[in-house]
Amino acid sequence: MEQTDAAKAERLTSQRARMLPVLAVLFLGQQASYFSGGWEGDRTVDHVRISAWLVLSVVLLLALTTGGGWIYSKRVRDLANDESTRAHRADAFQWGFIAAMGACILMYGISLFEPVGGREAVHMVMTIGLATALIRFGWLERRAQS
Repeated sequence: MEQTDAAKAERLTSQRARMLPVLAVLFLGQQASYFSGGWEGDRTVDHVRISAWLVLSVVLLLALTTGGGWIYSKRVRDLANDESTRAHRADAFQWGFIAAMGACILMYGISLFEPVGGREAVHMVMTIGLATALIRFGWLERRAQS
């Protein structure tokens, strides 16, 4: 049975609200392995690990920015990205920015006592900012659906 665009948009919104916080937790779990193991930079596995983080970061950022649902038509995506969703996204980006700035302050403080490489600093700031935005957006979307 063919679903209407509105029904597809509703399903997309529901899936997005459930999946983005889960993806944020998985993303943070991946980062725990990165920070616990250190990064040598010379082995192929290190390059694969950092490349996987970068690809996942870009995909999550695109999903957060566009609302995901790339397999759906533009009409369905437009319906799913209504005014409240755009407000939730703006709020999530605000929280993500504040978290990223907090990470910058933290990294600056750490660098006073321990040298921090550029890659590690970028990794930390991007991870904290993106994860915070994903969790906030998912939380707001889930709250709006209840």
